[in-house]
Amino acid sequence: MTFEELEVGQSAEFSKTVTEADVVLYAGITGDVNPVHIDHEAARKSIFRGPVAHGMLSAGFISTVLGTRLPGPGTVYLSQSLRFVAPVRIGDTVTARVEVTELRPEKRRAVLRTECQNQDGETVLTGEATVLVPPAVEAGA
Repeated sequence: MTFEELEVGQSAEFSKTVTEADVVLYAGITGDVNPVHIDHEAARKSIFRGPVAHGMLSAGFISTVLGTRLPGPGTVYLSQSLRFVAPVRIGDTVTARVEVTELRPEKRRAVLRTECQNQDGETVLTGEATVLVPPAVEAGA
């Protein structure tokens, strides 16, 4: 989608059920081996009473929406604020949703409200992203 095709209020979503393999692979890729994510016994003794997914794993689902759906391919992520409001557990289905809240044509920027919810409609993450949206490709280019 090009900047010219964007409108305030447009939204898009992506959903994914988080598996234990997702959490273990994320820990391996990032090096975040905090026991609350990968050690069932330690996690059971934590405030979460069991393993939880990395917050940034859910934040990655927002990146999926931005880069593949709205605005889509070619989008450049410039900034993201995040507030983690509830844990994501193995087996939860997380839906990341973005909504265009502001357009800045002078620099081809879009500001989007970002949110992730679990399968029960509980918000697990909120924030705001700013992206650079690609220009329309000229015919024949």
